[in-house]
Amino acid sequence: MSENFLSTLNESQQKASQHIDGPLLILAGAGSGKTKTITTRLAYLISIGIDPASILTLTFTNKAAAEMRERAFKLINPNLINTPPLLCTFHKFGLLFLKMHMHELNRKNNFIIIDTDDKKRIIKNIDKDLTTALVVNEISKFKNNIFSVEDIKDAAQSKLDKQIADVYEKYEIYLLKNNLVDFDDLLLLPYLILKQNDELSKVISQKYLYIMVDEYQDTNELQYKLLQKLCCSHNNLCVVGDDDQSIYGWRGATIKNILNFTEHYENVVVVKLEENYRSTDTILDHANQLIEHNRDRLGKSLRGTRFKGDSVKLYESHDENEETRKLVNDIRKLLIAGESASDIAILFRVNALSRSLEEGFNKAGIPYKLIGGMKFYERAEIKDLIAYFRIITNPNDNFSFKRIVNKPKRGIGKTTLDKLEAKSIETKIPIFNLIESYEDDELITIVGKKNTKTLKTFVESISKLRDVMEDSKIVFLDAFEDTFDYRSSYDSVPDGEDRKANIDEFSGYIRDYFKQNPHLNLEDFLNEISLESEQDKMFNESISMMSIHASKGLEYKHLFCIGLEEGFFPIIGDGSNIEEERRLGYVAFTRAMDNLTLSFVHSRFYKGKRTSLTKSRFLSESGLIKGSLKIERTSAFRNGDVVVHKIFGMGRVEKSSRAGKEYKLTINFGGSKRDILSSFVEKK
Repeated sequence: MSENFLSTLNESQQKASQHIDGPLLILAGAGSGKTKTITTRLAYLISIGIDPASILTLTFTNKAAAEMRERAFKLINPNLINTPPLLCTFHKFGLLFLKMHMHELNRKNNFIIIDTDDKKRIIKNIDKDLTTALVVNEISKFKNNIFSVEDIKDAAQSKLDKQIADVYEKYEIYLLKNNLVDFDDLLLLPYLILKQNDELSKVISQKYLYIMVDEYQDTNELQYKLLQKLCCSHNNLCVVGDDDQSIYGWRGATIKNILNFTEHYENVVVVKLEENYRSTDTILDHANQLIEHNRDRLGKSLRGTRFKGDSVKLYESHDENEETRKLVNDIRKLLIAGESASDIAILFRVNALSRSLEEGFNKAGIPYKLIGGMKFYERAEIKDLIAYFRIITNPNDNFSFKRIVNKPKRGIGKTTLDKLEAKSIETKIPIFNLIESYEDDELITIVGKKNTKTLKTFVESISKLRDVMEDSKIVFLDAFEDTFDYRSSYDSVPDGEDRKANIDEFSGYIRDYFKQNPHLNLEDFLNEISLESEQDKMFNESISMMSIHASKGLEYKHLFCIGLEEGFFPIIGDGSNIEEERRLGYVAFTRAMDNLTLSFVHSRFYKGKRTSLTKSRFLSESGLIKGSLKIERTSAFRNGDVVVHKIFGMGRVEKSSRAGKEYKLTINFGGSKRDILSSFVEKK
């Protein structure tokens, strides 16, 4: 190990790396050398004689764990390591723990871990009527919030709540009976074991005397409680994260874990990493201005270490087609100038926006890849719609028929389809034509009475739609939606809004296609998108397209972010959180290294029709355009803040609301609650 490995760190990084005992919060801004700091701290602890086996570092991904392990071990003298420190994901730690201590729950340690598909199959067998994806999502929420079956049964009020509670109970019984554990159990079961066994908690806590947690802003309630158990005999907990990059509230992450860390543990040392090594000063200035509007934050400001840089570009376009043309022209110029395609990325908040980009880049012959997701025409809901249209244009297409005959669900299962396919092969008649031509009695002998009625209705609907299409393609599209109501089948699915947005985008696109090309038919449309979806893959380098969520942790020399309109970014309503939306904006801005371009349009296709839009509030909040919106800076008071009043003493804020230029606070002073204006108290 090099003797001067600390000398490559800045002052704040050195302070964090050399902290030994007691709780430590490393507030690491975007591009501030977070991983370097964590790995150096790990190396430092070992270099001063701390037993590597007593150090536990927890991450969220195997990739992050592998990178940290490799970088830390390069700094460490191998002679100092007898047993390497444990550096793994939360779930890997849970697995290792259960292999040693599953007997505490009177269960054997030869359990089997089931994946999401296994989980879906088990739940489907328990209740075929409920939407499986919904139940899977709900059970995961229950476990990550430590809600037992009894808790859920007691809280159930509606019929749906009671059905889900019943499935949860039967699901847990099935897992126990077959000695299975799901992904969430890898955290829940260790916590339950430690909760019921104080002596074991102390033993485990004494084993891991130094604990580090990466991306602490993404922890949920269960992970927070588990960490408390692991630290029950000491307080040597170092958490690293950025409250301004907490963007996973929708999947259970609790930003309060990092915001309230100084209240959860005594004598916390806070180190802020504010020197940014990634972006230009100009980009950081706009990112700082944007995030200052959030009230729920600990407060920090990124400082650039590179150069001022060019101004942030702002594109205003009539619609998404003009927007795409501008991006294509800019990117083509960059490529001609010798810039690498791998240094260029396009971000969006809503996945459906990728459709117009993909079409434009395909036509321009510029290779691209969709990171963290499937290309538009490869998404299941879009492939389903394409299969519907293929059957309408070509009833002989058995492959497409099998794909959509039970979407939305009509009770047609695999056994029925196998029988139809066998008959189709035997008679050399396509399945669609077979159903259409066979008499009811003949078909009943193959698939039964109920399925016969369902299948006959289905093919009759397809045939009627084909007749409508001959008269008017636009009327046909309306009739198609009225007949099958495919979109509503995603109403109760966890990612249903995203999928419905994709369906709306597709619907809008095909309508526009027929308006622009009245002489072409549905078959022409299908051929064109087939050619588009087969494009590319021959190129080694390509432009990256992705959602902002998928971009976290990445960086690009030239970055474009589209869809800066109210309703698209930020998303408004549907349970969205404007502060989390703003944090997404902050994440997007800080992915850019040298150049940042933001784009908004006056109209887009939305929910099957063209909709007028207004520019995003984030453009004024970040100082890119003039705006009259007020900044809510971090002087704001939030629930949980500890304050001091000169007469009533110390209290905790339970409610906060605007009152002119200050806040009206409901404060609990040792059990006595009082409403007091914020100017009469000071934050502790």
